[in-house]
Amino acid sequence: MWKSILIVGSGGFAGSVARYLIGMWIQKGNSFSFPWATFLINVTGCFIIGILTGLLQKNFQNQQLWWLLLATGFCGGFTTFSSFALENVHLIKNTLSYYAMLYTLASIVVGILLCRLGVWLIN
Repeated sequence: MWKSILIVGSGGFAGSVARYLIGMWIQKGNSFSFPWATFLINVTGCFIIGILTGLLQKNFQNQQLWWLLLATGFCGGFTTFSSFALENVHLIKNTLSYYAMLYTLASIVVGILLCRLGVWLIN
């Protein structure tokens, strides 16, 4: 049990740090009305988890530890669904409902398509 917790925590730490650094890099010097950093991180995370699913289904005997480290840990720390929800609340509060609808729809559609692409590329 503790081994699994440490593996997930390590992956989560790496994913969270990657999310922070990439988010800062995207936002550096820019002030977007649309939340590009979170959108790009979320859809990239969907693509990564698709790639991992394909790789782990195909190539690894002991999938569970790799899944815990990379999917549960890294992708869980990297993607930002709670930030996504909060940003939609702010968009709606600031009467930018069009951006909120666009952001939600694009995140879901592009995320699912990239996840599927990741699985397809590996299989």
